[in-house]
Formats: sequence, C-alpha cells, structure tokens
Amino acid sequence: MTEPSIRAASLVTIALAATMTGLSEKAIRRKIEEGKWLVGREVFKSPDGGVFVSIQGFESWVGRGKQR
Repeated sequence: MTEPSIRAASLVTIALAATMTGLSEKAIRRKIEEGKWLVGREVFKSPDGGVFVSIQGFESWVGRGKQR
C-alpha cells in the first residue's frame, strides 16, 4: 500500500506561524496591526474572518530586510 503524501501548508494560523518563524504571536499581530504585513501579501483572511500567515510572504518580507 502506498503511503499518502502530505504537502506543507502555505498558509498557516498565527499560532503555527509563531512556532515556525520564532516570532511571538503578539509580534505577528502587531506587524499586521501596524501595516508592516499586508493582507494579500504576508497575511490572508478566510471568508469566515480567520487570519492566516503566508509562509512565502514571510520569507519574502525577511528577504527585503537590510543586507550587511
């Protein structure tokens, strides 16, 4: 029997994003509230109002930081 393949989610809850990124949930919520993370880029909202973080959006955001 073939094992099912599991694909990593590209949009995750704030709680899981905190675990994955090392940022606190509070820090993530603050970035959203302050407009540092934008809906449609780093953050997406579900039809029922849930907030999800784009892992690709997060990685792009980090990549836009100052390089030394």
